[in-house]
Amino acid sequence: MDPISIQVNGRSFSRQAEPRMHLGDFLRDELHLTGTHLGCEHGVCGACTVLVDGQPTRSCITFAVACEGREITTIEGYEDDAVMRRLRQAFTHHHALQCGFCTPGMLTTARDIVLRLPEADEACVRLELSGNLCRCTGYQGIVDAILDVLQQQRVSPDAQFEQLRQRLTAPRSVAMTRVAAVAPVGSASPSTSNSAPSSSKSAASASSAAADMAEVDPVAMAKAKAKGNAIDVHFDVPYPVDRVWEFMGDLPAVASCLPGATIDSHEGERVKGTIAIKFGPMSAAFAGAARLERDDAAKRAVLRGAGQDSLSKSRTQGDISYRLEALSVDNTRVHVDMIYALQGPLAQFSRSGLVKDFVRRMVADFGKQITRRLGGQAVSTNEPQPTVSMAAMMWSVLWNRIRGWLGKPPRP
Repeated sequence: MDPISIQVNGRSFSRQAEPRMHLGDFLRDELHLTGTHLGCEHGVCGACTVLVDGQPTRSCITFAVACEGREITTIEGYEDDAVMRRLRQAFTHHHALQCGFCTPGMLTTARDIVLRLPEADEACVRLELSGNLCRCTGYQGIVDAILDVLQQQRVSPDAQFEQLRQRLTAPRSVAMTRVAAVAPVGSASPSTSNSAPSSSKSAASASSAAADMAEVDPVAMAKAKAKGNAIDVHFDVPYPVDRVWEFMGDLPAVASCLPGATIDSHEGERVKGTIAIKFGPMSAAFAGAARLERDDAAKRAVLRGAGQDSLSKSRTQGDISYRLEALSVDNTRVHVDMIYALQGPLAQFSRSGLVKDFVRRMVADFGKQITRRLGGQAVSTNEPQPTVSMAAMMWSVLWNRIRGWLGKPPRP
């Protein structure tokens, strides 16, 4: 048992908790705050969503001990909240709840939407809600309620509501990992379009930790390869191999082509920077660093990187190797081999081919952006980040089970 001290709904609590106990169980069993509902317990349905330091978080996949010193807000903690007051009224008016099981998490996500996206339309609201599942309502009443609250705040602004919005959307300094998607996992934010920001203090400590995590553990990589945590993909670029190789040696330029990635510092072949990754109902915010090793003669390179998600404390490391092949004078194939390891609450997302599906999407978009840059076009910034669809996720799990019943190995 480990001691844990946290702030929940404005009150301080100190308890003993097993290292493996999740926050949702801690809230329900230790603090008797049963308004937090546990549904799938895999971070998918969103019923367990609470706020951790103001950010929507899946309490069923967040370890309680990882919340030491954090501020937690559950559905019981919104009594005097101006935003939740309007949301409750709107949910009642638009019949946005039936059995009520999903409602605590749904309200928490709805609150995040109306604060963060004041100009959201119906399509945007539906996208943002995609990480919260409801078996009863058909969602129309929920969507109508959120749109109603957004309109109310435009027509008749509430001062407390606006203060909360300004506090949430204030600029933040965020340090996260760089380049080549060392691990496609998500922090516990349910939004499909919001990467989890952190305070400048936690960002600074994350940036410091990134320097220590730049080296990849070869033992962990060997274990990851043995487990099948590897993927081999490629993309074609309609330019000569020498030109493509020259471009891919420019780390800032390469990072600008990778969805969600930026470089904060660059020294020789070592980089630190930021990467934001959306993964189904999750979004990731990793802090880390990477090192590039190049073989100019063979036109091969390997990028070794590691990082940590500041909210869930999940850690990731990986080797991303790429090799250029000249298909013709003006066409080049870029082969990408990736081995990745993931530790912590988010490790479950490396199962059932979910990571591989994500990486394929990211690499395909990466190739398109490189082609644009080599053609003198600006990198597109308005394209959606690659995501893993819930339908594809469920089909992958089901299909691999069917193959198992038939005595065939799971599809990679």
